[in-house]
This record gives sequence, structure tokens and C-alpha cells, in this order.
Amino acid sequence: MIKGSPEMPDDFPLLKRYVEQTLKIQCSSYKEDYIKRRFLSRMRSTNTTSYGEYLRYVRAHPAELEPLRNALTINVTEFFRDKEVFDCIRTTIIPTIFARRKRIWIWCAGCSTGEEPYSLAMILADMMAQNKELSGQITATDIDEVVLAKAKTGIFAENIVKKLRNTQIQRHFTLLPSGDYEVKQQVKDLIRFRPHDLMSGVPPVRFLDLITCRNVTIYFTENQKDLLARMFHSALSHEGFYVMGKTEYLGKQVDGLFTPFDTAHKIFIKSPQP
Repeated sequence: MIKGSPEMPDDFPLLKRYVEQTLKIQCSSYKEDYIKRRFLSRMRSTNTTSYGEYLRYVRAHPAELEPLRNALTINVTEFFRDKEVFDCIRTTIIPTIFARRKRIWIWCAGCSTGEEPYSLAMILADMMAQNKELSGQITATDIDEVVLAKAKTGIFAENIVKKLRNTQIQRHFTLLPSGDYEVKQQVKDLIRFRPHDLMSGVPPVRFLDLITCRNVTIYFTENQKDLLARMFHSALSHEGFYVMGKTEYLGKQVDGLFTPFDTAHKIFIKSPQP
């Protein structure tokens, strides 16, 4: 092995330990290849050629910590991502829940910059406008407090908002002098943003009707995926819904915790505890 290579075995664990202690991100819960790819992306940006050299760079340049945090906590999202999934949520899942009770409780886990919880909030706002007896609360969480702060503002660039229908923009957004768009207050009021580490094993809220955690667990180890499924199961009310990302799956150890509701769109219902 060439000295100074990114694959130096001693430097990689040191860098992981530094990240875990400094950023409070549990690298061991993620697939090792994923962590290495994230480190290497930052190494290219900082012109460092080994894990050890990058570790020294981070220690000498504290400003690198935020780009590193962002690299490790992928924040790729958009409004109504996977339209078919949100169509099912709007036409089937939420009406099913409202048929049971007049108030709905939702947890959007790994919410990033807020597009997904705001999408859910827009659906709720439209339904509540048609029936004043209905109400709801969305808890939106992410480990990255930088993206959470952005999400709380509810301000989005024109190129992001323009993917929505004009009627949606008119109902739910205000055009700002800067050219950006801000989510209207009645939609913001449906969401509570808060920091939360999915690795903690403790849900931020319980007795939920719907949990969405999409395109997050693909980076986790199999063991961590199982632990998350158990946590989500414990947080859901009887026959609560769990929506995964379309490329994600339940492990064999936990697939009994949920019953498929819409296999194509990875939507499940909580099963009774075995």
C-alpha cells in the first residue's frame, strides 16, 4: 500500500473517530463505502490526498466542519418528490386517517431543507380549507441544524418553487421582492421543526398516524435499518402508516412489524407487535 494513500488503514478510523466526537455523527451506523465516498468528496475539494492529511486539514480549518457535516448528511430533496407517492398520500392515506379521527399527527424524518414536510403541509392545508373540523401537526426532524434553520424560514428560490403548479404557488407561497418565494404562514403553522438523530433510538414524538422517512436509510447499515424500523413501529399508533423511499426495503428481521399497503410505492401499515 502506498504511503499517503486515502486507503491507509490507520488514518480512516482516526478520521471517523474525530467526526463522531466533533460532529456527533455516528459513522459506524452508515455503510463504510458511503462514509469513504463522502470523505473523498471533501478531500478533493480541499486538495488533500489522504485521510490523515484531511484530518489535519479539518483540525487546522474549523470552517471545514460544516461542509463536511453537509457531505455526510445528504440533503437532496424537492417538493412532491415521487409524485405518485404523494398522490397516494393525498387521495388515500390521509383521507383514511381522517376517517378515523379529525386530527392527524405526522413525523417527517430526515426532512433536510423542508420541501417534504411543506409538501405534506400543503396537502393538509388544502383539506383543512375544505373541512374546518380537520386539523393536523407535522413534526419535521433532521440531524443537520444548518438545513433545519433554512427549512424554518420557508423561503425557496424561484427555480425550486417553479416546479409546482401555478395554483399551488398562488395558494401557498408569497413572492418576495428578492424573487424568492416564502411559504405562507398558515402552512408554516402546521410544522414543528426540531433537531433529531435517527441513531438515538428514541422517537421525538409518539402516537403518530404517519411517518415518512424517504431516501435516508439507503446509507445505513443493515443493523441500523432494523433498529430504525423498530423505532418507527413503536412511534406509530395502531394501523399507522410508514412511507419509505422507493429504493429502500425492510430487512427480514423486521418485515413482520409492517404489512404492505402499496408495495410499488413502499407504503406500509403498522402490524400488531408479534
